Amino acid sequence: MNKIRTALISVSNKKNLSTLLSILKKYKIKIISSGGTFKEIKKLGFNCIEVSNFTKSPEILDGRVKTLHPKIHGGILNIRNNKKHINEVKINNLENIDLVIVNFYPFEKTIKNTSDHKKIIETIDIGGPTLVRAAAKNYNDVTVLTSPDQYKDLAKQLKNNNGSTSLEFRKKMSQYTFSETAFYDSLIADYFNEINYNHLPIKKIIHSKLVKQLRYGENPHQKSGIYSIDGSLNLKQLHGKQLSYNNFNDIYAALTISKTLPNNKGLVIVKHANPCGVSIIKNKLNCYQAALACDPISAFGGIVSCNFKIDTKLASELNKIFLEVVIANNFEKDALKILKRKKNLRLIDASSFVLNKKSKINSFSNAILFQDEDQIKFTPKNFKVVSKVKPNVQQMKNLIFAFNVCRYVKSNAIVLAHNESTVGIGSGQPSRIDSCQIAINKMKKFVNPTENIVAASDAFFPFVDGIEKLIQSGVSAVVQPSGSKNDKEVIQYANDTGTVLVFSKTRHFRH
Repeated sequence: MNKIRTALISVSNKKNLSTLLSILKKYKIKIISSGGTFKEIKKLGFNCIEVSNFTKSPEILDGRVKTLHPKIHGGILNIRNNKKHINEVKINNLENIDLVIVNFYPFEKTIKNTSDHKKIIETIDIGGPTLVRAAAKNYNDVTVLTSPDQYKDLAKQLKNNNGSTSLEFRKKMSQYTFSETAFYDSLIADYFNEINYNHLPIKKIIHSKLVKQLRYGENPHQKSGIYSIDGSLNLKQLHGKQLSYNNFNDIYAALTISKTLPNNKGLVIVKHANPCGVSIIKNKLNCYQAALACDPISAFGGIVSCNFKIDTKLASELNKIFLEVVIANNFEKDALKILKRKKNLRLIDASSFVLNKKSKINSFSNAILFQDEDQIKFTPKNFKVVSKVKPNVQQMKNLIFAFNVCRYVKSNAIVLAHNESTVGIGSGQPSRIDSCQIAINKMKKFVNPTENIVAASDAFFPFVDGIEKLIQSGVSAVVQPSGSKNDKEVIQYANDTGTVLVFSKTRHFRH
C-alpha cells in the first residue's frame, strides 16, 4: 500500500485524541474532520480541514448531513489500481482518503440513561457507520479504526511500514469494523422492538460483548468464551482460581434461584446446575446448615450462593468442606480473610447482579430457542386450594417455598420441604415416580423429619401413584399444577387421606 496521506476523523469518544493527532502529524498525514471533532482538533492545536470546506458543501439539517458526500465516499471507496476508478477520480476531482477513524454517537449509553425518545433518536449515528462500512469494504486500500484502543496498533503499523499499514492489519480492522456496525445496529433494532412491544420479531438479532475467553468448555477439547449483552457480568471475583465454563454454568444456576428468595435472606447449594439444598431460615448459619443437611454428599465440590452478606461465623463453617465457589451479596472483611485461607476457592460478590427478566435463550446447531424467562413472583393468589383440608399459614409458606425451588430443578422435578428448607430433591428423571423416589430416599437418608413435610411437583401428577408415594413417605401437603385428565382422582385421593392439596395456576418445567 502507498503511504497514508489523508485521514478522516470523526469521533464521539475523544479519548487519546491528542496522542493520535501527534502520531498523524509525525507522518505528515493531512486531517479532515467535522463538527465537534473538528473543533476539538483545532483546540488541541493541530491543523485540520473541515469537511464542509473539503467538499464545498455546508453541513445541513442540524448536522445530520455532514460526511454523506461523493467527495468523501468516492475518496474512500475507489479501488486504487482500477483504471476506470482512477479515471473517475480525476474527472470528479476526488482525493483519496486512506485512513478513516470514526466511532459512533453513544446510542447504547443514551438508552441506559434516558427514556426520552427524541434524544435517543438523535444518537442514532448515520454518517459514522456509513463511513466505516465504506472503508472496511475497501480494506485493500483503506485503513479503518473504530476505537481509541486501536491507536497504539496504528502507531506500530505506521512505524513498521514507513507510514503505511499492512494488508493483514487492514483486514483485521475491517473485521472489527463490521462487528462494530452490526452490534450498533442490533442495539437500535432491539430498542425499536422494545418500544413496539415486539418480543418475537421476524428477524432476531442477539448482540453481546466478549467478557473473557475461558480455558475450555464443558470438556478440554471444546473452545469457550463468556459474553455479556451489556458488556458486564455484574459479578466481581474477589479470590481464587480462574472461573471455568462449568463454574459459570453452576453460578448462574445458583443465582437464578438465590435471587428469587426473600430480600437479604436464603441460601442455595448447587451441584451440576441442580440445587441440592435450599433454605430461607433467617439465621445465616442455621440457613446454611439446613441447606447442607438436605444432601451433604452432593454439596461436596458444589457452589454456595447466599442472598445476603457473609459473616465470620458462616465463613468458618463454609471452610469445613470442599467447595468450588462461594457467592454472596458481599462479605464482611474478616469473613473474606477466613475464606481466602483456601487458595483455590473462588469468591464472588454478586451484590450488583440482577436477574434478566426478559428472555431465556438456548441454542442447538443452527437453531435458537427463545422464550420469556420464568420469573413469576409467587403469592397465595397464584394457587388454589382444592382439598377439603386447608393449609395453615406455615404450610402455605412452605408450599410456596418448595414450589419456587421446584421450578429451577431439572424436570421431572420433585422437592420436599420442611421448616422453609429443602429436605429432599429429585431431579432430571424421565419418570415423575422416579423423581419422587429419589427425593424420598434423600430425605430418609439425611434429614428424616417426622411431620410437617410438604412436597412440590413442577407439573401435574398424571396418575394417583405419584402423590400416593409422597403421602406414604410422610408428606402432609402437596402443591402441583393442574391440567391432568386425572385431577379429580388425585383430589379424591388427597381427601381420602386427609392431605392438603394445592393447585398452581401455572406449570413450571425446566428442561
